[in-house]
Amino acid sequence: MSRNAPRGHRAAQVAEAGAPVRVVPVRERRPGAGEVRVQVAAAGICGADRGTVRDPAPATGFPVTPGHEAAGVLAELGPGVRGWEVGERVAVGWFGGSCGHCRACRDGDLVQCPARRIPGLSYPGAWSTTLTVPAAALARIPDGLSFTEAAPFGCAGVTTFNALRLSGARPGDRVAVLGIGGLGHLAVRFAAAMGFETVAIGRCEDKREVARELGAHGYIDAARQAPGAALKELGGARLILSTAASSEPLAELAHGLAPHGRLTVVGFDGAPLHLPLGNLVMNAQSITGHLTGTPSETEQAMRFALATGVRPWVQPVPLDDVRQALDTLREGRARFRLVLTTGA
Repeated sequence: MSRNAPRGHRAAQVAEAGAPVRVVPVRERRPGAGEVRVQVAAAGICGADRGTVRDPAPATGFPVTPGHEAAGVLAELGPGVRGWEVGERVAVGWFGGSCGHCRACRDGDLVQCPARRIPGLSYPGAWSTTLTVPAAALARIPDGLSFTEAAPFGCAGVTTFNALRLSGARPGDRVAVLGIGGLGHLAVRFAAAMGFETVAIGRCEDKREVARELGAHGYIDAARQAPGAALKELGGARLILSTAASSEPLAELAHGLAPHGRLTVVGFDGAPLHLPLGNLVMNAQSITGHLTGTPSETEQAMRFALATGVRPWVQPVPLDDVRQALDTLREGRARFRLVLTTGA
């Protein structure tokens, strides 16, 4: 924060470990070589951002500005930036840049770069009216998507989209999605749009109608029956995509895989996982993790959304009300992706 910060620029920041998040005036950071500055219009709130607020581990010191889902307008180009113009509508996601020269980068696997950068962790993040990032982190927002709709595509959107399309499942295969929250509701929508027989798994009967509205063909209430056993009775799932924050259901859920089926984990809590290895080996099944996507893949996810009518269900909240938004997320009252708006 600076006393000379221009009026209108502000950010939600954590000043020190244990401090609450506060919206304060900030100065814009002029972009350096290869960087751009974005005037942020909307910024998503991801579960990982809550962790940044609770237990910040800044790479560049305090204060910390969280947030890795941004949508806005290009406001300024740094030296050497080519192919972009001021005024373009852009999104920035969890992938916030890579080194460009390591083995992963040279192989095109940018998100596995050991020096990858993440907005909100590697540099000040998206919960702000101004965001300066490497130009390589930008994704173009197509006409037809609003800023509040586009912001979640940088993390939740591209993560679920890629996890489904790269799974090996084919149209007509049964795909189950565990969890119907910020990630899960998009996974259900994408799965149905991709032509999978989509089964949503939640923990209360109230979610059945929600799952139907999202496009699911079936629903399993995990509070009433073991979801793995229920899937097995249906004939098993080619893919089970776990978006829930808890890892506890996964061991039982793995019993619901069909032969050659895959359990892909995108949401977890870090708890140890005990799996039925005999079944996995005998049925040639696999357990995988999945992590986000590149800006190009984010653009692909947004184009697919436009072509199929898939949209995230968002709950816009003014930036100044970020603390109330975090309370809403913590209490499980979000429907389904909270997005901070700046009024830009």
